[in-house]
Amino acid sequence: MLELRAPGTECAYREDEDGRRTAWLVHPDGSWARATGSKGEPPTVHQSGPRRLWDVLERIRNRLNTRGGLPVYGVPLTITPEGAIHLSRGRWNATIS
Repeated sequence: MLELRAPGTECAYREDEDGRRTAWLVHPDGSWARATGSKGEPPTVHQSGPRRLWDVLERIRNRLNTRGGLPVYGVPLTITPEGAIHLSRGRWNATIS
């Protein structure tokens, strides 16, 4: 879902020996987010750039948690002869080209 909402975002993750976890999100437009925390505690988040990548991810997680799924699960799709993929369900739609 993150790839559909912010195409080109790259993700990385590390867990230190002490159990501290860090996740990074980086986008080609210069946006980035870093979240660090310990198990069972909310992470400390730092982000910058034209997109608030962690906020985008949190909206996706919130939808998953409140609705029990994401619009991309089982979505009908159309593939054009050029290879573009069009997904649509209700008011939600996305194109992958």
